[in-house]
Amino acid sequence: MQDGVMHTHDEQTRKFFRHSGVHCVLVPRYGSNKLSIFKQHVVGTLFTHHQKCVIVDSQAAGNNRKITAFLGGLDLCDGRYDTPEHRLFKDLDTVFHQDFHNPTFPVNSYGPRQPWHDLHCKIEGPAAYDILTNFEQRWRKATKWRVNLKKVVIWHYDTLIKIKRMPWIVSPSTDEADARVCHEQDTENWHVQVFRSIDSGSVKGFPKLVQEAQSQNLVCAKNLKIDRSIHSAYVKAIRSAQHFIYIENQYFIGSSFCWHSHKNTGADNLIPVELALKIASKIKAKQRFAVYIVIPMWPEGIPTTAAVQQILFWQGQTMSMMYKIIADALESQGLLDSHPQDYLNFYCLGRRELAASPEESLCNDNSALGMAQKHRRFMIYVHSKGMVVDDEYVVIGSANINQRSMEGSRDTEIAMGAYQPHHTSAGDHGAPPRGQVYGYRMSLWAEHLGGRAEEWFRRPESEECVRRVNAAAEENWRAYVSPDETTRGHLMRYPVKVDRDGGVGPLPGHECFPDVGGKVLGGQSSLPDALTT
Repeated sequence: MQDGVMHTHDEQTRKFFRHSGVHCVLVPRYGSNKLSIFKQHVVGTLFTHHQKCVIVDSQAAGNNRKITAFLGGLDLCDGRYDTPEHRLFKDLDTVFHQDFHNPTFPVNSYGPRQPWHDLHCKIEGPAAYDILTNFEQRWRKATKWRVNLKKVVIWHYDTLIKIKRMPWIVSPSTDEADARVCHEQDTENWHVQVFRSIDSGSVKGFPKLVQEAQSQNLVCAKNLKIDRSIHSAYVKAIRSAQHFIYIENQYFIGSSFCWHSHKNTGADNLIPVELALKIASKIKAKQRFAVYIVIPMWPEGIPTTAAVQQILFWQGQTMSMMYKIIADALESQGLLDSHPQDYLNFYCLGRRELAASPEESLCNDNSALGMAQKHRRFMIYVHSKGMVVDDEYVVIGSANINQRSMEGSRDTEIAMGAYQPHHTSAGDHGAPPRGQVYGYRMSLWAEHLGGRAEEWFRRPESEECVRRVNAAAEENWRAYVSPDETTRGHLMRYPVKVDRDGGVGPLPGHECFPDVGGKVLGGQSSLPDALTT
């Protein structure tokens, strides 16, 4: 099977669409030709295109059509389909037949499959046309030249549909009112903004003049214009937060300039330190604030390998930095009875699926696969890239919280930020928002915590809520690592020990991941920092 470097079946897809009406172009992550040959090689070797968008025309008013877009973390490839149950061993020969994988070990027909948890969204209205513009800019750059052995052919973008020439497709440029989904007075109206991490080497249409680029909030580097608006959106949202932040992300690495060591690693995105400083400022103001962060138990792959161990090491450095800032703030305010985990907590997702018969759990193989089959457990892979702020603002996209996704000149990313103007604390006269963002966060918590929708979910910033969530996560972790107990839900504490002074170490007795091995806090390797941050 021709599945491509990332095992997403790129080559197979191109072969399938050959000689059809579908134009399928494989686009490696080439560096801008304005860069040095060495820099182009680095970009092409280490980084990737990471946006995940689908854009279609859909029914509008009357006989008109409109643009509808989908974006988020879901790739269009096998192994991504899942349900909130996140089955491990069940239905592998029916629902998941030929559509499951597990990169941790060569899984057989008995499983376990790697369950997949992700966030994705549908966008209608003017913002959908911004996502279309992103695709057009990417397409024009990718198809500018096609080189074969005999000649160079210039493509004239004839495959791109000219939306402006189709009067039956409504467009914000001609009639913004027609492109809107609902009126401003509608209580279910949304305001949506599209963000990107991308540079002029991957799109056609960025301004060449510095002044014009700066007017569009682009960063001007040497021979490169960079859009870092995803990073800016996260930072602005964190700084604006008043009560709590809930994050789900595949990675959590950053603010290396504040780490205790390895300060020059280059993972300089501000998101982790901004979260810690937000908590510290609330502690000094004697106000409650809570941050909940859900990450995978380990990055996808074999947890004992150098790459995964190095990513876990950087993640541990990031956690340590954040907890130290919070511990120092508590000490400065004389809050000696408080603990950093009253304000900041990391979680992962996992599941145990009991055998239908005793024979199903009989396994004498001591390999990672054999142990996972014997204990009938495995992590649920968190591939989400989302954040909820105060139940009124949500960010969903393709960008991880690491330097690769936030730099703008590394991996290419796209995201959206949205809120409902009729469901904000200001619009609700200071009351907690109770719109669709609130409902979305509550549904995620209910999924992770076994269907529970407790009253204390409604005030995530409260110390009572933090302690109850932590108690449920601790209970689930103990059940997960036990021989045969089932968890109540999927949310588990991340297996690290946090001291009152902010120190972070391995959880005693669980220094390595159950069944599969690999140190929880990782270790250094000789791999380039830019590859794993």
